Amino acid sequence: MAAFIAMTPWRGEFTDDYFAQPPSDRAAFGMPTEDDGSRDDPLLSDRSWAVSGYRLDVDALTAARTRVVIAMGEESLDTFTGRTSVATATLLGQQATMFPSHHGGFVGGEFGYSGQPEAFGRKLREVLDNAG
Repeated sequence: MAAFIAMTPWRGEFTDDYFAQPPSDRAAFGMPTEDDGSRDDPLLSDRSWAVSGYRLDVDALTAARTRVVIAMGEESLDTFTGRTSVATATLLGQQATMFPSHHGGFVGGEFGYSGQPEAFGRKLREVLDNAG
């Protein structure tokens, strides 16, 4: 999980420099430092293959009567999550909607990962108001 958390803010492509980094420090993310050997976290086990192997049905999504909005935090633009958001929006023939802050821009400081919740809320209201 620490490796996954450390991967998400990496800027740009995953290069040899990325893979040459030392292993992630679990304690830096508030996790126990001992490794019990289990690999059953749903996010990181073979149970997530259905998610990582999923391919969008672009025709169904673009034909849907429901409005589909692909959004991302402006600070996440060149991270893995940002690049996948831009690519998905492009597949759907749209531009990704930019929200203030980062991947957790709606979060205040209560989790040590402060976003811009007020600005996020204003942007969300704007997006919802334009849904009609």
